Amino acid sequence: MLPTKVSIFEVGARDGLQNEVPVTTADKLTLITQLADAGVKRIEAGSFVSPKWVPQMADSNDVLRQIKRKPGVVYSALTPNLKGFELALAAGADEVAIFGAASESFSQKNINCSIDESIARFAPLIEAAQKHHIRVRGYVSCVLGCPYEGDIAVSEVARVSEILYQMGCYEISLGDTIGVGTPIKARQMVEAVAKVVPVDKLALHFHDTYGQALANILACLETGVSVFDASVAGLGGCPYAKGASGNLATEDLVYMLHGMGIDTGIDLTKLALAGDNISRVLGRANGSKVANAIRT
Repeated sequence: MLPTKVSIFEVGARDGLQNEVPVTTADKLTLITQLADAGVKRIEAGSFVSPKWVPQMADSNDVLRQIKRKPGVVYSALTPNLKGFELALAAGADEVAIFGAASESFSQKNINCSIDESIARFAPLIEAAQKHHIRVRGYVSCVLGCPYEGDIAVSEVARVSEILYQMGCYEISLGDTIGVGTPIKARQMVEAVAKVVPVDKLALHFHDTYGQALANILACLETGVSVFDASVAGLGGCPYAKGASGNLATEDLVYMLHGMGIDTGIDLTKLALAGDNISRVLGRANGSKVANAIRT
């Protein structure tokens, strides 16, 4: 059975912009404000990782502090370790996210440690977050393929997801980091993870490198998953994953869901305007097919 309503977790201001040319703090604030005005309730606003590795996110402290917060909107930040969490907390993040991988090679390339080492690092962060009543979201990368290892066993995806959930992550976002997944594999992966993590605690984060993201989400809708990550205007990719050309455009996802009678709470026209505006700032074409169709 299809859900009647889903939650969209907007990653454009973080996962999107971290792999684009740098933009000003003011432009980021405008994007976040326009997303909230369009009805987006969950916005990943920044990342407290080392500016040496992701310079585009160096102003996340300023962004979180200067946001004109809209009631009912959750503004979150990516935090790799306890120091990052403390910075996010001081900046006023409503919740934080940690990131692991289902691929050993990707974990080494991305955060310079093994999967199990990365998980061990999260323990003090999660403990601190619980003390401050801050929710922690968990990302699992490379759930449908790795740029270094190829196919990834669903058992490993389930193992890492279960560990993060048992550690205290309230939601596990399953990421097809390089966008190689196809519908049947995507559904089989979700069904495997749902055996060890409640399906209502899962989210899907599908990149659209091979144009499969919408098809994959459609294949997974009947599993009970009702949270989907997407990036306005299809911004971004992954700086550590060669060939990962971009996230699924939020506009395209919202159009499909609305066409299926599934509510998102998002105004598609306002969303497309936000995507157009940030695309102009970046000097790039809008990556959303729907936005290009409705705004011509």
